[in-house]
Amino acid sequence: MTDDLPDLLAKRAELSPGKVALEELGSGRSRTYAELDERAGRVATLMAARGVGKGDRVALLCRNRIEFFELLFGCARLGAVLVPLNWRMPPAELDGLIADAEPRILVHGASDAQTAARLSDPLPRIGLDEDYERLIAAASPGGHRTRWPARSTWYLIYTSGTTGKPKGVIYTYRMALANYVNIGSCIDLRSTDRTVCFLPLFHTAGINLHALPVLIAGGKVRLLETFDAEALVALIEAREVDALFAVPTVYSALLDHPRFPAAPLDSVRHWGCGGAPLPNALVERYRDLGIRVCNGMGMTETGPTAFLLDPADAWDRIGSVGKPQLLCSVRIVDAQGDDVPDGEVGDLLFSGPGVTPGYWRNEAATRAAFTPDGWLRSGDLARRDADGFYHVAGRRKEMFISGGENVYPIEVENVLAAHPAVADAAVIAAADPKWGEVGRAFVQLARGGRTDAVELAAFCRERLAPYKVPRRFDFVEDFPRTSAGKIQKHLLGQETAEGGGRGEPVPGRTDMPSPAQASSR
Repeated sequence: MTDDLPDLLAKRAELSPGKVALEELGSGRSRTYAELDERAGRVATLMAARGVGKGDRVALLCRNRIEFFELLFGCARLGAVLVPLNWRMPPAELDGLIADAEPRILVHGASDAQTAARLSDPLPRIGLDEDYERLIAAASPGGHRTRWPARSTWYLIYTSGTTGKPKGVIYTYRMALANYVNIGSCIDLRSTDRTVCFLPLFHTAGINLHALPVLIAGGKVRLLETFDAEALVALIEAREVDALFAVPTVYSALLDHPRFPAAPLDSVRHWGCGGAPLPNALVERYRDLGIRVCNGMGMTETGPTAFLLDPADAWDRIGSVGKPQLLCSVRIVDAQGDDVPDGEVGDLLFSGPGVTPGYWRNEAATRAAFTPDGWLRSGDLARRDADGFYHVAGRRKEMFISGGENVYPIEVENVLAAHPAVADAAVIAAADPKWGEVGRAFVQLARGGRTDAVELAAFCRERLAPYKVPRRFDFVEDFPRTSAGKIQKHLLGQETAEGGGRGEPVPGRTDMPSPAQASSR
């Protein structure tokens, strides 16, 4: 990687000026690469006129729309830092992000104007649906930098905060190019590719899987304001999707659409999945339709692409996240920091040009996230099998010890998800006077599904060692989730305490081993 990159949008506009880069499915509006290039220059001029300079932050509160990318590339032209804000957050939470980022200006859409009006900080503001077009038309498109310092900050992505206060993950230009290489090589990204962006653009998957890499490659990105199964199925029926990335909840929703099974599914060249654990049962349902859903794993901090299964392995390696991609290095280590043998579970570490340099204005969190020799601590547990394929065992903080045995919730969740009455499941640890900790399962039933704690416990006992079987089952209507569809497990106990589910302890756990038996296995 060089320390200085050309303006990637200007280069793409030079190579493919007349090609459509972006199209909004709702409004029908579009931008060619030449138009996107020109408008990004006008954004830079507009921001400079409003006092935004190199290193200053520009906050953006909007749904998925063309202007997001105009602002993203406009900030690059100016050397400013874009800060996409989570429009699902209430003003009180957004106030915390704004206080941390200290933007010089806030840009917002009409859908979020009321939220913007309730923010504590009286920032200068531009309304995308009010005065943006007038201001852009009056701004000059030229006179901005043509080189991007590879290690400089381009934008901040605030983590979803599943367990605590969100942190601003720094994204550099180098990370964008590394992710383009990592995802492009494993999905065979082409300049003719068409993708659909429906994951929120305040999340790394919304920006980087696959929107930004497709724009760098010269393809076409269609924008949906939010996920819409009908719109997505219609595009597949029209053979207008080449590469698709979605989270497991989206893949579940597509299966519920009545026309999806009959659509020309083979017209989609690559089906990628990440953001949350992918249940094995969901992969198998897609296999029945002839679709190879490629499971992967990454983090906001890894840019995000780290692992992704090759389509050729998608059916034979169900449960694996594949192998590290081209510019991603991986280690699995024990408590002493030594590499573990194949087959053993250890802490997953990352390194490479796609990894963030750290957290915005948070040196303590940055130091804690990296080993002394510069490897990113993912917080995940993983193992590599004898063939070099990686398997994620879950978050270290989620693992618990029952009767002397390690229990990895993701393994139990996979089993529960295979039950025909279960749509989704999450397992957490609960204190137990006899075993120290036992599993507590939260279960969301499938549409029309019927089961109870006794049946689910028996289902688990047929497939798991006794100490892994949850001691209690709570049935919930839905799960609290992050923007990527990941279940916020730290809220589950609160949900139940507030009446969100009914707890059903499993009677007669006589098949639990004694402490002596547990320690001898």
